[in-house]
Amino acid sequence: MNRPDFLAMSDKPYHLFVVEDDTALRDMLAAYLERQGLAVTAMASAEELLRRIHRLRPDLVILDVGLPKMSGLQACQQLRAEGDRVPIILLTARTEEIDRVLGLEMGADDYLGKPFSARELLARVRAVLRRAGGAPGTPVGHAVPVRIGEFHFVAASRSLHRGDDAVRVLSSIEYALLAELVLNPGVAISRERLLAASHGRGETLLLRTVDTAIMRLRRLVEPDPAEPRYLQTVRGHGYMFVPHVEARG
Repeated sequence: MNRPDFLAMSDKPYHLFVVEDDTALRDMLAAYLERQGLAVTAMASAEELLRRIHRLRPDLVILDVGLPKMSGLQACQQLRAEGDRVPIILLTARTEEIDRVLGLEMGADDYLGKPFSARELLARVRAVLRRAGGAPGTPVGHAVPVRIGEFHFVAASRSLHRGDDAVRVLSSIEYALLAELVLNPGVAISRERLLAASHGRGETLLLRTVDTAIMRLRRLVEPDPAEPRYLQTVRGHGYMFVPHVEARG
């Protein structure tokens, strides 16, 4: 991979935090990522991550779930509760799907089970940085906010607004999914396509990631998430955005 792939808009390398308590793995990952042209700050605990993240701002965090004391899941949850949308890739030795879904529910942008290859992690890093930087899922055609019920989806700020107030800044996955749907109103979009737009991988195991994120979006924008009006299921295929229609008097 060429170094320019990992240059931020400022022409400086993207800066990653690698948070892993296994010293050998942490050092190996840091050295490998640096050889790919990334800037890396390595640390051993979630507590250190939370202390340093606002002073030394990263572009992405690689975060081990099984950290001592505060777990990676707890750190991810705390950052999201504070409104911090820094992209996060979770690493874990656990492979059960319920753990993957839990991590994504807490706001992680991606999830990689151990053991993994360094090249696989690099591909995930590249995909998440690309999403965060505006590649797949960027709603280029929507300079004007898109109405979804009582909310407006504002692409530029990746947020949902009610009136003049931003009520939610979306995660990378939520943003990419909603962008793909609103760019294609009235068109059924397959779960595979939504996964590719939001996740950067066509991995069948992770198709439920789309369903989980759609459920989160429905809880945000639908008057009745159990009977969705705007983000509708197309049985056996995927989802469709049905635009708001003003009632006629």
